[in-house]
Amino acid sequence: MNTLVENSLKERDKAVNWHPYTQMKTADNIIPIARGKGIYLYDEEGKKYMDVVSSWWVTLHGHAHPHIAQRVFEQLNTLEQVIFAGFTHKSAVQLSENLLKLLPDSQKKAFYSDNGSTAVEVALKMCIQYAHNQGKKKTKILAFKNAYHGDTFGAMSVSGKSYWTQPFESMLFEVIFIDTPNPENLESLQSQIKDLADETACFIYEPLVQGAAGMLMYDAADLNHLMKICRKHDILMIQDEVFTGFGRTGKLFAANHLTEQPDIMCFSKGLTGGTMPMGITTCSNDIYDAFLSEDHHKTLFHGHSFTANPLACAAALASMELLLQNETQMNIKRITHQHSEFIKVLAQHPQVEKARHIGTIMAFDFKTGQGTSYFNEIGKKLYNEFLQRGIIMRPLGNVLYLVPPFCISEEELDFVYQNILEVLDQFRD
Repeated sequence: MNTLVENSLKERDKAVNWHPYTQMKTADNIIPIARGKGIYLYDEEGKKYMDVVSSWWVTLHGHAHPHIAQRVFEQLNTLEQVIFAGFTHKSAVQLSENLLKLLPDSQKKAFYSDNGSTAVEVALKMCIQYAHNQGKKKTKILAFKNAYHGDTFGAMSVSGKSYWTQPFESMLFEVIFIDTPNPENLESLQSQIKDLADETACFIYEPLVQGAAGMLMYDAADLNHLMKICRKHDILMIQDEVFTGFGRTGKLFAANHLTEQPDIMCFSKGLTGGTMPMGITTCSNDIYDAFLSEDHHKTLFHGHSFTANPLACAAALASMELLLQNETQMNIKRITHQHSEFIKVLAQHPQVEKARHIGTIMAFDFKTGQGTSYFNEIGKKLYNEFLQRGIIMRPLGNVLYLVPPFCISEEELDFVYQNILEVLDQFRD
């Protein structure tokens, strides 16, 4: 397709669309994508880009995967949608059964929603109403500093205060923010939690990796300790696995790195293999039972038009089948090993700080002498340079990261590593 038509599509987009997390005044590089296959996206002129951020961390198995497409096609020709209040369908039952079998024993029931933010909203409402249904007034919530749990109002409230939430601060509910755990602060965290326990409904956290905060990582052993403290003081725990779920940390879930079990878990992003929106909030029988009553006022009054949408359920079932295949599990191990080896090289580069990885997630700070910031201008320059090289990376300011689809080959990943080193040299102080 010629440049005139491509520019026309860009102009048409500019005339009608408002893109997320984008300052439209300066958005000069919106790229029309025509199709995707595997780890590649192709623009309208045929240029291909390696999608090594999995299109915002959602694409597990690559684009346009035929197995998922076939299952969605079959479902579309059988049942595309049914109200989930008073009705059910095979795909939703099967998906809940399959997912719960993979989760910690504490997880017994699944509640469907539309995305990660709404999965978190459901979890928060479960915890607040859990106390309410038992005649207890426990409304305080604990969360980590630098947290990110979504962009709806409840999810914003439990996310760290930032420029993103500043316009809405007076409208967000009270949350107590604590530091992520480490051996030095566990004693003080224990004291803080003990003092707040009688009023605290729940503790919500991103396990092991705080993604949007800049891929900040902390140890499973320290999280285990913190979870034990919460359990001791009867504080419900919400484990937000929207990002870390479905193999990203090298195991099926971040929960598999832990010995302690949460009361509630949240899922989205990779849930459907990146094909369509869906959220799931799972919970323990103890929480579920607190809503069982002859008193209809104790019902969880929450729902979405597309709750347990059959097409999304079919996609999630197909993605899970692919995830559990030996080939995928071997790919996850291989990517994890490749990251581990490359980190050793990367850490020696003078332009790099805090090279880190867990599983298939790898990140490092581009040294600027100004600390780490989402608004660091180097991010845009690095983004555009990688685009010129046919690689989609979306730096979080001066934090660069890789979250590739599991189908990326050894050679393709090595190609990305080589380009990272070349760009670091190119932008070297």
